[in-house]
Amino acid sequence: MSLWNPQLNTPLSYLWEEPSGDPGTDLDRGISLLREVQAGSRGPLLRFYRPDPTLAFGQRDVRLPGFEAASRAAVENGFAPLVRKAGGRAAAYHRGTLIVDHIEPQSEAVMGHQARFEIFAKLYADAFRRVGVQAEVGPIPGEYCPGDHSVHGVPTAASAITHPVKLVGTAQRVISGAWLFSSVFVVENSIPLRKVLDDVYQAMEVPMEPATVGAGDDLVPGLNTESFIDALLEEYQQHIQISGIPVR
Repeated sequence: MSLWNPQLNTPLSYLWEEPSGDPGTDLDRGISLLREVQAGSRGPLLRFYRPDPTLAFGQRDVRLPGFEAASRAAVENGFAPLVRKAGGRAAAYHRGTLIVDHIEPQSEAVMGHQARFEIFAKLYADAFRRVGVQAEVGPIPGEYCPGDHSVHGVPTAASAITHPVKLVGTAQRVISGAWLFSSVFVVENSIPLRKVLDDVYQAMEVPMEPATVGAGDDLVPGLNTESFIDALLEEYQQHIQISGIPVR
């Protein structure tokens, strides 16, 4: 199944953005773009950016007694605490991660909700395999922000770790006439992510196994975000039409 909707007769535009210095603005930018696509003022697009340190809580986290303590723990670790409009439990981002917002108009956007999770999970696992990571689709026991379509990496003899780690978390937002599929890829430097997530989940008293927090370079030493972006775009271009890919 193609990711690109041929009925649009328009390729996806590619938008590379630098972080603004305000993690809240960067997080909300995806929703703003979704509204533009819904209104027809912008066509279907892929937005890529590498975020500043952010601890993105889910809507359920806000209602927990430990939420305020968890927010303080995020700040103490140098991560801006925010609440996102889509997704489940808390997740952490920094410049060693990549966020991709895939946005398209679609008249019956809710109809493809489940299929998008399945299609994107396979594409993302294949992208990690392009750079030598043994990636699989599905949750791992004790993972942070658990999801049925998480992408995780399996260690090999060359890996710096001996246990599977979560590599990709995904979330969707569907509105009348358009959808946003947002994904976080953890490529480099898992240590600060592991520390902040451990502190935050403990403050919220939500079970989480810190060993599930990892990055692509824990599995393939030397892997960097730039080479992963190239692999991801190659994988995308096997499935969809993309226009205007700039030099980063």
